[in-house]
Amino acid sequence: MYLNVYVPQLQYAAGLVGYVQRQLGLPVASTAPLSKITDAFSKQMRRFAVDQGVPWVDFVKGQRKDDIVHERLARFEAAGHTEGVLFIGRAQEKTSLFRTEKRRNVEGRAYPWIVKTTGMVNHFYVYAVDADFGPFFLKFCSYFPYNARLCINGNEWAKRQAAKAGIGFTALDNAFASFDDPADVATVQAICASLGPDQIDALLRKWLAKVPHPYSKADRAAGYRYDISILQAEFSLTQMLDRPVSGRIFSEQVIRDNLDLGRPDQVGLVFNRRIHAGKKHQTPGRFRTRVITQGVTPSLHVDYKATTIKQYHKEGRALRTETTINNTYDFDIRKRLTNLPALCEIGFTANRRLLDVQRLSHDPARGQQVFTTLNDPVTTETGARVAGLKFADTRAMALLHALLVFRLLPDGFTNRDLRDLVGQLLGTVMSAGQMTYDLRRLRVHGLIVRRAHSNRYQVTDTGIEHALFLTRAHDRLLRTGMAQLAGPEPHPLQAASRTYQHALDQLTKESGLAA
Repeated sequence: MYLNVYVPQLQYAAGLVGYVQRQLGLPVASTAPLSKITDAFSKQMRRFAVDQGVPWVDFVKGQRKDDIVHERLARFEAAGHTEGVLFIGRAQEKTSLFRTEKRRNVEGRAYPWIVKTTGMVNHFYVYAVDADFGPFFLKFCSYFPYNARLCINGNEWAKRQAAKAGIGFTALDNAFASFDDPADVATVQAICASLGPDQIDALLRKWLAKVPHPYSKADRAAGYRYDISILQAEFSLTQMLDRPVSGRIFSEQVIRDNLDLGRPDQVGLVFNRRIHAGKKHQTPGRFRTRVITQGVTPSLHVDYKATTIKQYHKEGRALRTETTINNTYDFDIRKRLTNLPALCEIGFTANRRLLDVQRLSHDPARGQQVFTTLNDPVTTETGARVAGLKFADTRAMALLHALLVFRLLPDGFTNRDLRDLVGQLLGTVMSAGQMTYDLRRLRVHGLIVRRAHSNRYQVTDTGIEHALFLTRAHDRLLRTGMAQLAGPEPHPLQAASRTYQHALDQLTKESGLAA
């Protein structure tokens, strides 16, 4: 979650005037007196870093803050610490602020006028580790009204609560991979669901008391206290795959079969919202589906107004579905943190509804398993190893072609029948021993069966289906396509290959990688 920490009364010009006149006791409504508070706050932050021995980092443009955080967090944990400030960073960033303009009334007299504008000012990043929440950061603007940002990770909180409860688990990045006791799943799910406004508010109050505070005790006693609103919230569902090796294939098939999810009618199903597509009263916002192939892991993105659902194959082990809400008003919910339970209902329900709406034309994991079983060797109960039928292997393809012929024989076929036909297809003479070896391969992989009390074999239904599909795929797709790529005549496949190679060359050049 990315949260806005602000003083509600000081977000508009009239509130600032009231603060200057009533709280500071100054007759003139101007931002000039606030510079002293700004300077004092900056000095307090510097003094805090020195007194507490906290490293100070001045961020430079283009520097990745996460890299610094990971490095210092590793040192912090290696030293056995569980709570404390990692470091304080300072960066120049654009933000909204107030300034005083001189204006003149109808009589020509000058008077100060406070307006809201934007400008570049210092921001202080307090990166810390909390015993309950784990790593988080609190970013203060150094300029009045000293708005802040709080960034937390709910999964880090859940993992610490699970550890305190004595639950053994294996962690995944922002998820739980497995549990020592499967019965603990329900307990951990209840822990995840228990994170709410009270715990987040308590975290903020705890650390506001630890680090320098821009407002004095008198200010806070007068009601100038920080409140919290939601800028961005991500709700995730991580489904661990029992066959991780097939996860990439499964994820890509999910993407391929659901490219229309961004259509208004489909998005309406996911978020349970009515979307008007008429010309006069259209629902405002963006509705689309994107497939992003950053790196090597493709991800599916479904946009609804300012909200995005992202789905991808996580670390080769899980299917991850994330709903990120960037504007609570998309769902007629206000931004105050007290509305988090209602927002959770929207986010987690959207994840589930997306999975309900999604469809697969086939089970890719099952297809991968069948193809692998046919190609890979098989070890029998006696420990004997029987070779597989490698796709595109000349001898294996000849055997599959032969099965299509012998399927028509009601009495099946013998070793000699198959040996003669396969020999003709290969243009060679095969021995009885070689064919015995091949018959065993076909039988162990379930493509043929031996008839009882006989030396004759029969092609199974599985055998005819696999032989028909694999021989057609080899002859009509693989062999034909390779011939078209290698042919002297121009062909669309050749053009597509050149386009792909050009894109790779361009990417290599832009990345500065060696060819």
